[in-house]
Amino acid sequence: MDSETLVTLTNGIKDHLQSNGPRTRISPKQPFVIGVAGGTASGKTTVCNMIISQLHDQRVVLVNQDSFYYSLNEEELQKVNEYNFDHPDAFDTELLLSCMEKIKHGQAVNIPNYDVKSRKFSEPARKVNPADVIILEGILVLHDFRVRNLMNMKIFVDEDSDVRLARRIQRDTIERGRNVQNVLDQYDRFVKPSFDDFVLPTKKYADIIIPRGGDNDVAIDLIVQHIHTKLGQHNLCKIYPNIFIIFSTFQIKGMHTLIRDVKTTKHDFVFYSDRLIRLVVEHGLGHLPFTEKQIITPTGSVYTGVVFCKTLCGVSVIRSGESMENAVRACCKGIKIGKILIHGEGNNGRQLIYEKLPADIASRHVLLLDPILASGNSAVKAISLLLSKGVPESNIIFLNLIAAPEGIHAVCKKFPLLKLVTSEIDASVDDDLRVIPGMGEFGDRYFGTDS
Repeated sequence: MDSETLVTLTNGIKDHLQSNGPRTRISPKQPFVIGVAGGTASGKTTVCNMIISQLHDQRVVLVNQDSFYYSLNEEELQKVNEYNFDHPDAFDTELLLSCMEKIKHGQAVNIPNYDVKSRKFSEPARKVNPADVIILEGILVLHDFRVRNLMNMKIFVDEDSDVRLARRIQRDTIERGRNVQNVLDQYDRFVKPSFDDFVLPTKKYADIIIPRGGDNDVAIDLIVQHIHTKLGQHNLCKIYPNIFIIFSTFQIKGMHTLIRDVKTTKHDFVFYSDRLIRLVVEHGLGHLPFTEKQIITPTGSVYTGVVFCKTLCGVSVIRSGESMENAVRACCKGIKIGKILIHGEGNNGRQLIYEKLPADIASRHVLLLDPILASGNSAVKAISLLLSKGVPESNIIFLNLIAAPEGIHAVCKKFPLLKLVTSEIDASVDDDLRVIPGMGEFGDRYFGTDS
């Protein structure tokens, strides 16, 4: 199968996921929930829209706290100018909590359709489906600790009070038909005191404070980068900070689809395994220490770059780990590669049969190569051998294509300073210690010795 066929396959997967909607979309188990608070007219909506526009490859929904105002009765409507819409009691926080809990756990919800002019609800309600990212925006979204506890990121949009007042006057007179005096009276009686008493104190709960609101492009870019990173994380990455999963694309998903397929020919299995291995190796090399270096380009210009450490070697776990050696040699010219052979004894025991390692391995950074991390028993044995040879734990980068949670727990719990780089985390291992869904016996399929 050539590259054009792979592109067609991955595009087909993408089209299938998009056409079948949220039920078949590959999404994180838990969406990433962002709270965006700040004073009236501080630029919260602008910030939200900028985040949404930059997260164009994710499914994002925006929920406004304004949708959860209490509907006013006739008596309250007669005295609407006496009503404080900036007080926490103006919002139905219980309904907000209920809706947020449901959508966070993958359920579609109906968000009230609140009309700011009539101060009543209108039909139909807005249906919101589960998403990758949920943004909750409003002046008091950080006020209630129960709502805050639902959030993965809390943002406070900070803007000068004079700027906020000018924006509010412009908005309320043009969009809501109010006169300037009415807006100023409401601001002095309710908006400013409520901001000082209820909104501004929530600033201390924010993870990120954005000065100048939507004008702060740098802050928005950093937030979006952080969200992308978090969306790509498996739940185990939140437990073990030394796990690194290469960023998944439809190309990578397509290659995994091919090498996991029992019907894939040996030629295609080797070709696409090699491509994936090269990506994992390149990612692993990115975790090596480096020093800055200035060089002169052919144009006579100065370029400030980096130089990675040169004291590096590879160690493959025989036999499947040998499939990764070509990619390491292609990326690291003249690299030394050692070998470790470990034999299984039942379901738990592992016996070291053979080892041949560089004599100076204790002074090197080590790329440990094994494409499949299942129970972790062999990996623990191999890592323990490297440590016994004097290799610092922090100098070991363990590279594999797929890893099972059982193996991750075994390795990362015992060796917290080691770095583990993989391309996908699978569901589990079965009673025979095979990774599920897995890709079968990798060494047999790669070297053509399977039945």
